[in-house]
Amino acid sequence: MKPSDRPAPETLVVDGGETLAAMRLQLLRGARRRVAIYQPALPTDAYNHAAELDELRRIATAGRGAEIRLILHDPAAALRDSHRLIALAQRLPSTVLVREPVEESDRTYGSAYLLTDAGGYLFLPEAPRPRGRGAMEDRASQAPLQQHFQEAWERAARATALQPLDL
Repeated sequence: MKPSDRPAPETLVVDGGETLAAMRLQLLRGARRRVAIYQPALPTDAYNHAAELDELRRIATAGRGAEIRLILHDPAAALRDSHRLIALAQRLPSTVLVREPVEESDRTYGSAYLLTDAGGYLFLPEAPRPRGRGAMEDRASQAPLQQHFQEAWERAARATALQPLDL
């Protein structure tokens, strides 16, 4: 089959909280070993439900090459809020990696997204609003987000607020 014979990837529209949660779960279920999450703030209704956490745990423990990368603007706030994704990151610090942007251009970035190794993505132009788009597999649309994430990841610092205290 030639590339031109393949059907175009289906873009899914996110238009509310229920659609957003369902799409997040669907993407996590399609991921194999790697996920990247850019989330300026970590609201209590994101990545906090049992099914989502089960999928994140499955990805994080998938064996060699397993990795969940998470960029948060204020990881200490998520820790204070006792977010369950942060608890997972603390239990699996070698595969659930959290970084915090240090450059002003990164700290003012207001969008949120989820990227999977299966080529899936979910993009919210305004992170607090449950409105955006995504696809289960669309590497061409995912590519600019993947590039943004990689660049922001390289400039970010490890989230030391989440590290356990050595007493």
